[in-house]
Amino acid sequence: MGTLTDSWPVAELDSVRRLRVIARSTPGISYAEQVIAAPYDRVWALASDLESQMPMLITDIRSFTVLSAEGEHLEALARSPLGLRARFDIVLRPGWCLMQSRFLLGGMAAVPEGEGTRFAFFGGLRLPGIRLVDFLLGPVKDPLIARALRRFTSQLSP
Repeated sequence: MGTLTDSWPVAELDSVRRLRVIARSTPGISYAEQVIAAPYDRVWALASDLESQMPMLITDIRSFTVLSAEGEHLEALARSPLGLRARFDIVLRPGWCLMQSRFLLGGMAAVPEGEGTRFAFFGGLRLPGIRLVDFLLGPVKDPLIARALRRFTSQLSP
């Protein structure tokens, strides 16, 4: 006789779907997703180059420096144009990147889709009272994340 867990349903989520769940269940997050007409390997090679891509995607980041890497766990330092700094703990693996600092949360994910790649990107604040901040910044933050995704995809144009 099997155990109770033998008949439990299983829900496997790819990287983009997992990122979407995190983004939709976390207050203060802006999320964008798009199918890019470029192969997965090319998209992820560009996306996972965090030192060059974070300043390209996020205009509030002047530099992004990986300080240490041990397997899929990285530590990085982001500097703003005004000199503010944030240390990020990062999990980076093929098709998946999740980053968090004391006050910020960000992520990227990619999966092959047909001849192209489904790519997702999110970012947001981790603050007490974030629901109020989210309400106040709502009209501004979604266009910013969409613009970051457009900047990323423009680098992949032929």
